[in-house]
Amino acid sequence: MLDLKFVRENPEVVKQNIRNKFQDAKLPMVDEVIELDAKNRAAKAEADSLRASRNKLSKQIGQLMGQGKKEEAEAVKAQVTANANRLAELETVEAELDEKILKIMMTIPNIIDPSVPIGEDDSKNVEIERFGEPVVPDFEIPYHTDIMKTFDGIDLDAAGRVAGNGFYYLMGDIARLHSAVLAYARDFMIDRGFTYCIPPFMIRSNVVTGVMSFAEMDAMMYKIEGEDLYLIGTSEHSMIGKFIDTITPESELPKTLTSYSPCFRKEKGAHGIEERGVYRIHQFEKQEMIVVCKPEDSKIWYDKLWQNTVDLFRSMDIPVRTLECCSGDLADLKVKSCDVEAWSPRQKKYFEVGSCSNLGDAQARRLKIRVDGPDGKYFAHTLNNTVVAPPRMLIAFLENNLQADGSVKIPAVLQPYMGGKTVLVPKHK
Repeated sequence: MLDLKFVRENPEVVKQNIRNKFQDAKLPMVDEVIELDAKNRAAKAEADSLRASRNKLSKQIGQLMGQGKKEEAEAVKAQVTANANRLAELETVEAELDEKILKIMMTIPNIIDPSVPIGEDDSKNVEIERFGEPVVPDFEIPYHTDIMKTFDGIDLDAAGRVAGNGFYYLMGDIARLHSAVLAYARDFMIDRGFTYCIPPFMIRSNVVTGVMSFAEMDAMMYKIEGEDLYLIGTSEHSMIGKFIDTITPESELPKTLTSYSPCFRKEKGAHGIEERGVYRIHQFEKQEMIVVCKPEDSKIWYDKLWQNTVDLFRSMDIPVRTLECCSGDLADLKVKSCDVEAWSPRQKKYFEVGSCSNLGDAQARRLKIRVDGPDGKYFAHTLNNTVVAPPRMLIAFLENNLQADGSVKIPAVLQPYMGGKTVLVPKHK
């Protein structure tokens, strides 16, 4: 959420940012919120004036009564009553205007970083760098669920009967591999100085609206019926929420946390052939990282965060690349974002396995996450990034480590988490 003062003083900057995000329907909101703000400030000024005169008029009444000027005192009393009625009206107006202003301000997108490429959708995202050499083997690579089935490692039919589409049972070595990746990712991030955390898996509505836009909320979140609780779509939501309504001494920054959680998502939209299996699902597990830092440090941390994911995947011999997300592909709260994509030898292309985002002070402003610095209090900057989400990561892992005989290599870094196994041998082909 932007600073209202910034919007008031820089309306054309805000409007151009909206155009850059291809959200022209929101352009009238800028003038509307400025007009509402003017009315609100006028109402507040009048209310403050009435409050200031209240004591003065009360003293006059006492003086007039002491002087025996009862009629004049009654006239002042009538003025006090009229002022009180007007003040009540103004307080109602202020509350209504505050609500309207907040709703609009939470809809106007954050100002994107100047380095963000301008484009309407993800087709305009820009490749930044590749890490590792993509390889296409000289044997056919089956679809990932077909690979899993050779290990008796997945049961989608049973999951469909139990929970419906978008769920799965992972079994045996594949389930163990899933857990091994999460355990390795946890230790990988701890070794990089992040504090490990297991957060609440449900959050209140004020946290939801603090960490994401209304559009994201509708597309992603599952609401707990009858309660003010939502299942988290990613532990970032709960982790950033940890700092709601707090003031952190500047000397304690940055806060660097890595968290494990299950994630629950509606995943609205079409599901093509490349999004079946365990690619786009309603429930999955993930290791996440978040940073709360000083504004001047957020760009440095942004680069550190995406590099962590690249290094993790490369340590498992999986080629990856980074993509700069264009303006139209950025969620409204994001200043800058990049995707990490893993190589798919079967598809002969890359696909998304993680996303790194710098949100500036947007989440902090909504959630009142403040820092106490030498020159006063200010809003922190928040960032987040996927360490690893095993269901998608398993696709990349199985495809890149599959051998011609159907076995799957286990990279050295994962072997301690797999009971020392160096290879997975299929039960049938």
